[in-house]
Amino acid sequence: MSSVATRPDAAPPSVGPAPLYQPHKRITRFFLPVFTWLMILYLALPVFVMILYSFNDIPGERQTPKFWGLTLHWWQDLFGVAGLTDALKTSLTVAPISALIATALGTLLGLALGRYRFRGHAGVNFIIFLAIAVPEIVLGSSLLSMFVLVRTFPIGLTTILLSHIGFSIPFVAVTVRARVQGLDTALEDAAQDLFANPVTTFFKVTLPLIAPAILAGFLLAFVLSLDDFVITNFVSGSTQTFPIWVFGATRIGLPPQVNVMGTILFSAGVIAAVANVIVQHRRARA
Repeated sequence: MSSVATRPDAAPPSVGPAPLYQPHKRITRFFLPVFTWLMILYLALPVFVMILYSFNDIPGERQTPKFWGLTLHWWQDLFGVAGLTDALKTSLTVAPISALIATALGTLLGLALGRYRFRGHAGVNFIIFLAIAVPEIVLGSSLLSMFVLVRTFPIGLTTILLSHIGFSIPFVAVTVRARVQGLDTALEDAAQDLFANPVTTFFKVTLPLIAPAILAGFLLAFVLSLDDFVITNFVSGSTQTFPIWVFGATRIGLPPQVNVMGTILFSAGVIAAVANVIVQHRRARA
């Protein structure tokens, strides 16, 4: 009788995992792309309509559902509506100022919440979550009540600015806190091992690492301020921002310049997003 010699430490023949059952694979390959493109179309269709109607050659000065043809007249007469231009100037004045202040305060708050544990830490987190989750109509009415009772600032541009700073700070703080919590503290320890003081470590190591979150928080605060209507409507008084003016103009019909300005703002946002992607890609390759 012959026998086959085997090594005692030889591993048994490997048996691969059983293939997973994938039912209707062809249907899945068809359904997922179609569903994705339909969702993209659903989300982007209002923007495409706005861009198209910014070139609508309407016979009058108010927008109509009918598309009459293409024209560049409304782009050439962009500032032909006095009230709309003033409202847009107000929004473009309030948005960057409120975003800068909210970014500075929100960054400090996000650093404190993400890096340190102190008495009242959980309470501050809860307040930030509450400020984000509370309905805007509640926040707007409470801000109006505070401004009326305090009577320190007249209802108008100043109260709009203070309100926009207030509701933007939590969004910046949450964004920066998430970035801080994901930082590798070994980099800061290495800087201190190389005799860098805390200030130098912050500006040379910590700040560059959290810079993308700070920029994201600033852009978020800017956009929130630019398109806010509910809270601004409570605290604006006789001052009109771009969303408030557009809402009031809907009663008699929107001028085509609204679509032109909306297209410009949308294009600026797309350019900023593309520029950010390019910068991040170049940093990753460097």
